[in-house]
Amino acid sequence: MKSTILSLFFIVVACMCAAQEANTKVAFIGEDEKEYEQLMASCGTPLLYVSGNSMDKAYDIWTQVLADMTSKADTQGLDIKGVKIWINMFWEADGSIKKILYYPKPKSKNMDFDQLTAFFNSFASDYNLDLDYESCFSHHGTAAFPVTSILTNANEGK
Repeated sequence: MKSTILSLFFIVVACMCAAQEANTKVAFIGEDEKEYEQLMASCGTPLLYVSGNSMDKAYDIWTQVLADMTSKADTQGLDIKGVKIWINMFWEADGSIKKILYYPKPKSKNMDFDQLTAFFNSFASDYNLDLDYESCFSHHGTAAFPVTSILTNANEGK
């Protein structure tokens, strides 16, 4: 009887973990190539195109997303200064985040990347880009924290 109850307990825990993983909005680049291919097929429109093919506008939007990440990390007490990553971000048509795929760069600060993944999942769950488009869209690039262009622009106004 005890072994049956124990087996049932482990099955329930395994199912809960699988469901939690399926609901995550964040993963490492390369973890699930099939999902990546599906995202690229459905959300292949680049942020640049959604920004009216304006490099300045796309750059400003991307930089603001990274600055908002920095701000949220600071609020949560997570030090991401020195983190350098490759990042693929996919948005729904309404600007909500569909998926974040990332991978640390070789010169990145060493940190607990499970903690960074949890942070990105939290960020993705409540962040909404102030941009609408007819379908989902994406951006593939890099990120380095802190966001120096925001710091530079803020200091130029002083």
